[in-house]
Amino acid sequence: MERLRLSLSCNEYDRTRFLVDGTVRAEGIDLNVVSLPSEERHRRFSRDLEFDVCELQMGVFLGWMARGAPFTAIPVFPHRKFCHGNVLLNIGSGIQRPEDLAGKIIGMRAHFNPVSLWMRGLLQEEYGVPVRSLKIRTNQQEQVPGWRPPDWMEIERLPKGQKVEDGLIRGEIDACMLPEINPKLVRRTSEVRRLWPNFREVEKEYYLQTKIFPIRHVVVVKNSFLERAPWVAQSLVAAFTKAKDIGIKHVSDTRRSFLAWYGAELEEERELFGEDPWPYNIKDNRIVLEKMTRYAEMAGITDRKLEIKELFAESALDELA
Repeated sequence: MERLRLSLSCNEYDRTRFLVDGTVRAEGIDLNVVSLPSEERHRRFSRDLEFDVCELQMGVFLGWMARGAPFTAIPVFPHRKFCHGNVLLNIGSGIQRPEDLAGKIIGMRAHFNPVSLWMRGLLQEEYGVPVRSLKIRTNQQEQVPGWRPPDWMEIERLPKGQKVEDGLIRGEIDACMLPEINPKLVRRTSEVRRLWPNFREVEKEYYLQTKIFPIRHVVVVKNSFLERAPWVAQSLVAAFTKAKDIGIKHVSDTRRSFLAWYGAELEEERELFGEDPWPYNIKDNRIVLEKMTRYAEMAGITDRKLEIKELFAESALDELA
């Protein structure tokens, strides 16, 4: 059988590097891997659907799927991270507790960013902060064609060149939900601090209570290939899984890190999550996925709660039969 040629764009993480460098090959597929940082990858894929297989932000993915996307996901989740530590506030905003965010001006990269999706849902569900009360400011273009904010949403995009972090420092924005935190920004203790200064303890307790390790990215495949060759989904899942397993084994050698207590960190996380906190299947991620689809509806990313069976390639749904 002639091997299928597909382009793949993803970031190079410890769990993907052995697929990116060609050590792992997908059965029946020749992958042309283009490793790109998130911002460029998402922009190119959302604009031109440039890649056949692509790592995509969950918020953008759900937004597309609610509007007839020409692609479908496979249960590969290459980027996960807790989000409590990504909420910053201006000290002069009067915010002392999570509940105080109600009615405040909130900065975020974009409405569809997965951190802002997770935190808006969590704040309403866990702390009673109505999603619809938040006044949203963004500084990036949304990457879901045809999306219009619902009537209830107050959302403004800042003028070109302005960042929400700058508005936070000046006090024009009360709080920010950011995908990554610049340490220099947090050190501006006279203007900015984290909502949860002890975020590691808060996130650990959140996991122990909910068993949720938030998913930020998923891998999607163009429907044109899935319809022609349904086996592609299983082949890609197997390849990503093998690369992840090799990558985890590779970084488990504590001599590979310059961090003094790297081994202790590994031990602590294994005790919390078990041997594999990154399962590539639907069964072990169902709680997380159900939560995220509910949050997407709450935040106006989708106009209804999407069902898991709508999101993933049919061959990946066998385990749910």
